[in-house]
Amino acid sequence: MTVQLMLVEVAGYQIAASLWPVGSDRAAVDRTPDRTMVLLHSGVCDRRSWYWTADRLTDLGTLIAYDRRGFGDSPVSPGPYRDVDDLWAVVDRVTDGPVWLVGSSMGGLLALDAAVTSPDRVAGLVLLSPAISGAPEEDEKIDPESEALFDRLAAARQAGDQEQRLQLHTRLWLDGPAATQARVTGPARELALTMNRKILSNDFDDEAGAAGVDAWSQLEQIRAPATVAWGDLDVPLLIDQWEQLAARLPQAQRRVLPGTAHLPYLEQPERVADVIREALG
Repeated sequence: MTVQLMLVEVAGYQIAASLWPVGSDRAAVDRTPDRTMVLLHSGVCDRRSWYWTADRLTDLGTLIAYDRRGFGDSPVSPGPYRDVDDLWAVVDRVTDGPVWLVGSSMGGLLALDAAVTSPDRVAGLVLLSPAISGAPEEDEKIDPESEALFDRLAAARQAGDQEQRLQLHTRLWLDGPAATQARVTGPARELALTMNRKILSNDFDDEAGAAGVDAWSQLEQIRAPATVAWGDLDVPLLIDQWEQLAARLPQAQRRVLPGTAHLPYLEQPERVADVIREALG
């Protein structure tokens, strides 16, 4: 199915979104569930990261992927905003019912914040290597490979070396901290570099758009069904955190994706599509 561009205006600001609508053919509509799923990108990607996966899920209902402010085709915000408000502005263009939120990394943080602040609007969650607002920092437990990469990233940022930051981000999040350099090649790596290069050029602030939510302390209150999934090549300290997340969410199941790191949908979109399909039943 051909993806459609959708521009969503929020107080004079335009958010760029992609929409995979239910087919116009009546028979196809009758076969497709009345369900909306929002795909939320990571902090080193934009909405294009979801295309290969979304193309495998169009029979599950209406799909939306959009660029948060400062990512992809959505420019840096001229003023303060909250990502959760933008999320619901995008959703409101398509449906007034509950939606499934599929969030990767920082997109997972947004999904959890939305589930805490607007539980009636969230039908379910699929969380891929999610960040979690309010999660404790346990730097003393970090593994040597990840620590070395984080240290090099901090030095590159301090020096203003954008190309070094780009390569280190891709090494850490796409390949995995302990994996072989350039483990992932081809179109997946090219897309990862293209997306993150734009983000770095915008000098995006990781704290921009924060909702001021402490989801970590409220996980037991999230009643929506949830799947927490991660790659076994990801940062070990974060894997420990996701194990806790899956244990604390009342209706959660865990899935480990062998041979992948932080962005599994770039290298194995068919496997991630299967995880999402299973979560939605």
